[in-house]
Amino acid sequence: MSVDPYLSGLSGAVIHDVVVPARAPWLHHVAAGQTLRIVDLEGNQAVDFLLYATADAAERYSAQDTVAAQGNLFLRQGTVLRSNEGRPMMTIAATSVDYHDTIGGACSCESNTLRYGHHTKAEHACVENFLEANMLEGRGKRDIVSNINFFMNVPVEPDGSLGIVDGISAPGMTVDLKAEMDVTVVVSNCPQINNPCNGFNPTPVRMIVTA
Repeated sequence: MSVDPYLSGLSGAVIHDVVVPARAPWLHHVAAGQTLRIVDLEGNQAVDFLLYATADAAERYSAQDTVAAQGNLFLRQGTVLRSNEGRPMMTIAATSVDYHDTIGGACSCESNTLRYGHHTKAEHACVENFLEANMLEGRGKRDIVSNINFFMNVPVEPDGSLGIVDGISAPGMTVDLKAEMDVTVVVSNCPQINNPCNGFNPTPVRMIVTA
């Protein structure tokens, strides 16, 4: 019997396992103590990521609180993702890549137009994915905050500007997130085709939740 390599190292029973297609949104509730594994199936795929407290959606992931608490822009193993109340929401329990981005933001039709030209305005973008997923639970555009970009490489240049360059992931790379409270996870499997964050070719990712 073949062994699924993407379940290696996970403890507990698999309670949710789905492949999110390229360019698609995803929403799921993860209970405290459960672990979410994100698998970059084909490599070099950015996964835009938001968190909301399931009990009170006004409490949500805060890039500012997370960065300030750890004193570093980049997210690594052991990083605690904190809410706007300063409370732990999830912890990066393990990661196959050295770091993840928390400052590059999410692409939108408006930002695509500004950066890449008016011909890109009709292209699907992460903000639209976030809106589509959040509508399922009554959240709107004002509920979209600065997000995490798992597997995305956004170096800070010497002049303080941000670069968007080839990702540091490869096929089968993973990141494991342990829920410290009941959370609602909202993902945009990034559809961007105008910069190298997805290798100009968006691909599927796999979401595995264990308890």
